[in-house]
Amino acid sequence: MEEFKNIATTYNPKEFEERIYKTWEEKKYFTPVVDKSKKPYTIVMPPPNITGKLHLGHALDNTLQDFLIRVKRMQGYSTLWLPGEDHASIATEVKVENELLKQGFVKKEMGREAFLDKVWEWTDEYRDRIRQQLKKMGASADFTREAFTMDENLNKAVRTVFVKLYKEGLIYQGNRITNWCPKCKTALSDAEIEYSEQSGYFWHIKYPVVGSNEFIEIATTRPETMLGDTAVAVNPKDERYAHLVGKTLMLPLINREIPIIADDYVDMEFGTGAVKITPAHDPNDYEVGKRHNLEQIKVMNDDGTINHLGGKYANMDRYEARKVIVNDLEQQGFLVKIKDHIHNVGCHDRCRTVIEPMISKQWYVRMESLAKPAIQAVREKKIKFVPERFEKIYYNWMENIQDWCISRQLWWGHRIPVWYCNDCGNMIVAEEAPKICLKCSSNNLEQDKDVLDTWFSSALWPFSTLGWPNETEDLKYFYPTSTLVTGYDIIFFWVARMIFSGLHNMKDIPFETVLIHGIIRDSEGRKMSKSLGNGVDPLDVIEQYGADALRFMLITGNAPGNDIRFQIEKVEAARNFANKIWNASRFVMMNLDKSLIDKYKEEKVYTLADKWMLSRLNTIVKEITDNIDKFEIGIASQKIYDFIWTELCDWYIELVKPVLYGNDEKQKGASLNVLYKALTTSLQLLHPIMPFITEEIYTHLDAEYESITISNWPQYEESLNDRNAEEDMNYIIDAIRSIRNVRAEMNVPPSRKAKLMVYAASEAKAAFNAGTVYFEKLASASEVEILDSKEGIPENAVSIVTSGAEIFIPLLDLVDREKELERLNKEKAKLLSEIDRVEKKLSNSNFTSKAPASVVEEEKVKGEKYKEMLTAVLQRIDSLN
Repeated sequence: MEEFKNIATTYNPKEFEERIYKTWEEKKYFTPVVDKSKKPYTIVMPPPNITGKLHLGHALDNTLQDFLIRVKRMQGYSTLWLPGEDHASIATEVKVENELLKQGFVKKEMGREAFLDKVWEWTDEYRDRIRQQLKKMGASADFTREAFTMDENLNKAVRTVFVKLYKEGLIYQGNRITNWCPKCKTALSDAEIEYSEQSGYFWHIKYPVVGSNEFIEIATTRPETMLGDTAVAVNPKDERYAHLVGKTLMLPLINREIPIIADDYVDMEFGTGAVKITPAHDPNDYEVGKRHNLEQIKVMNDDGTINHLGGKYANMDRYEARKVIVNDLEQQGFLVKIKDHIHNVGCHDRCRTVIEPMISKQWYVRMESLAKPAIQAVREKKIKFVPERFEKIYYNWMENIQDWCISRQLWWGHRIPVWYCNDCGNMIVAEEAPKICLKCSSNNLEQDKDVLDTWFSSALWPFSTLGWPNETEDLKYFYPTSTLVTGYDIIFFWVARMIFSGLHNMKDIPFETVLIHGIIRDSEGRKMSKSLGNGVDPLDVIEQYGADALRFMLITGNAPGNDIRFQIEKVEAARNFANKIWNASRFVMMNLDKSLIDKYKEEKVYTLADKWMLSRLNTIVKEITDNIDKFEIGIASQKIYDFIWTELCDWYIELVKPVLYGNDEKQKGASLNVLYKALTTSLQLLHPIMPFITEEIYTHLDAEYESITISNWPQYEESLNDRNAEEDMNYIIDAIRSIRNVRAEMNVPPSRKAKLMVYAASEAKAAFNAGTVYFEKLASASEVEILDSKEGIPENAVSIVTSGAEIFIPLLDLVDREKELERLNKEKAKLLSEIDRVEKKLSNSNFTSKAPASVVEEEKVKGEKYKEMLTAVLQRIDSLN
């Protein structure tokens, strides 16, 4: 017998996962070439920030991407999964600055260049860490093309786009309201702000009407901003204030006259129906101010202290000023009342500082003309969202989009490609640093100190990573990319920006499909966070259970757009599944005979079990492939799990054993070919989910390909469908299950054999005739008799009704008569004793008159139940006698 390669006796992923990944890399399986004879399939990895290690959210995102890439690679596509990392301007700068402070270094004292040197050291360390984590997870990404948003070629793309948009009039510099972090002293994007409910107050303040005894009462949660008030607004339909519109108020403490204006923005039902307007410190007030041509008075410095326009409060911290202002208002009789108030407060997600909406001079991108074609591309289904419901979120943001603030007051990031002449004030926007001023020829030039918002560079990710603005072969072949896999939390921050950037710069969509997944929560459904201490390190899980178990847990049950919960029990169950596959594969390998497989490769002398397995295998290939095409990855993974665990391992391997241990060489050769095909095909279907174990087993099977990674995805073949075989085997399986259940209920040991008498329906008779050998092996049958009628069946036979047949088993075949009589007589005595106890209790007037009616009724029910059980026991004794 020619055997297959030996495989380890026990499943231990530590023994082969790292070795296998190194082999994949050495063989360059993940590095595609531009091959015009193949269709390209491209995914660009959402670049993780270089601020630390990857978490379970990254593991989920990358496992889904790896699943799709592995399937497409096996389907013959030239697959590129392009990995990379994001420089994450503000997050990284805060992290590095804090680390340096621990070492006694202050960023400002170090200077820009020295600080950036430290950031690059950090970057190199964490990029390598992220790379190794991805490999541990089994990510089949092409690390030879790995990108980083600060790479020179990506920096060139950023400069090119900035200059292009500026020349097109789509980038401009202006004073507008921005989210400002007083600690980091920079503008922030909405993505960098976390909102949480906090306890606060509404301070109700009287603003006197000039020239009268009247006043208007306003309510504010930020009394310090009143220093910059330039109006009080009321709703034009509000009759309470109609007579005051057009008059002026005296701003308390500051003694500056401000107008009373009418604007639909004011909600008459909220608060007092009058709103203080501070255009320089509130985004809504800013818009009202523009409509009414109000003055913009900025009363805060970048560090959150009050500036010189704040009078006596100048140089006070905003919260210190708040206390003094409230006290002064009270002392001067302007404070009406203070009410408790719960409101959403926005904090910088990195330093936890409460953000301050504040007017500042920043660079902006005009969004209206960029948004329109991006909206149209989704409406026309050139780009599809999966699930489709997320299109509404996309439309809502894009149709109400504001101009995008792209400048940040940081050192780490892409410097804005703008230079200023210190001699004549000329501004130069250019891709490369100019040597002299184009206006006065001075070489006294200084580059803009700000950097670009991180999202500006990541918006170019699908094409900048492929070499743009250069016309590379990769760009021509792999763009547009195929599928973007990402969470629902960054649809507008990133997805939308990639769409309009791709359409504007490449004149084509950046990807065809956006697959949206949910977030991974803890076992209680809570979001994972440092504050809760409920985060899970994927590497810790891999260390204990292996990468395959973690991947399986993340994918199984995962539906597009829905959150999932991390449960260690599911990881353990996945490892048990891997263990079952391993042991089943070892059994198959020990019984596979290469010489017989080769000799009888073309033989079709299949048993019923063989036909059933070939048909079921064929069906499952089609179903799983269809599910994957619809991005129903969770459903596909559950189907392959059910098929391998139940149909292959629990049934077919057991059903084929009589042939394997028999003497019919031809039959054995035919069945071995089916067994081999079933195992290798199952491994191929499972490979995108559990790549390591499938590779280890596959490479021990002397299969057609040197690696399962580059093997062909299983194909559905209409000719292998055999509905009759499936129906016939279902009769057999259902009958075996029923027999096993009855034997288990009767505590019959597997070693005790029993005769089966089968009265089958006409449509199932052939199945039971063909399946007698299976009953002997799997249902502990001593013999199987197929009946033409029910005559001659023993009276005490146990009857089992199953699909297509009624099966009878002589009772004495299942039990030892003397032992069973002994057991039944003990049961009889016990029941007689219980009946006697109940009857005495019910005949006791003290019990029936004093006990609650429900308790008396309960005893009666017990008595009837015991009598029914006694009748059944007596009948059983009679049958045995």
